[in-house]
Amino acid sequence: MIRFILIAITLLANGHLFAQTYTKFAPYEKQLIKNSKGETSLRILTIDNEADSFQLRKPSFPIDPSKQKKWFDWFAESLFLTVTDSAHLGVGIAAPQVGVHKRIIWIQRFDRENYPWELYINPKILKCSGEKVAGLEGCLSIPNRTDTVFRQQDVLIEYDLRDGTHKEEVVKGFTSVIFQHEIDHLNGILYLDHLYKSD
Repeated sequence: MIRFILIAITLLANGHLFAQTYTKFAPYEKQLIKNSKGETSLRILTIDNEADSFQLRKPSFPIDPSKQKKWFDWFAESLFLTVTDSAHLGVGIAAPQVGVHKRIIWIQRFDRENYPWELYINPKILKCSGEKVAGLEGCLSIPNRTDTVFRQQDVLIEYDLRDGTHKEEVVKGFTSVIFQHEIDHLNGILYLDHLYKSD
């Protein structure tokens, strides 16, 4: 019996016993997506608005694009239009920044040729390493402000692609900072939360 319990705990720890639980777009999220249909940008939530600030602190949930492809494709395009809109011009954006609490981010890959924009689904940081380095950060949800934040320079991440492929990769330098910033958003964390940490 003890041996069975130990095996079960090991399987749980490695994520093999139960499949990841995916959520669907909520009705209010579908309404937001339907209004844009991948053709217009979305309103960015900011901490200046009390209701927005509350939404930015909520965690996001995994999603399986294949279960609702039309809605996912519409949303992915609208989110891309939002971050590349000339009024915003960010280097990354997370779904909760527009009020959709799903684990979806767009990131500009400054570590690749021509700095392409890439979509990541259910991203997760598995490990951070390397020296912590100070760098200026801003945020579309924290307007008119930049601060110095210490971030580690190497991250091991895992994520899904639209076709269902699951990948792991090590990201370094400035692009790793963008991943850390956007994945924080998926967990209800803002870069301001890092400012007063002593470690």
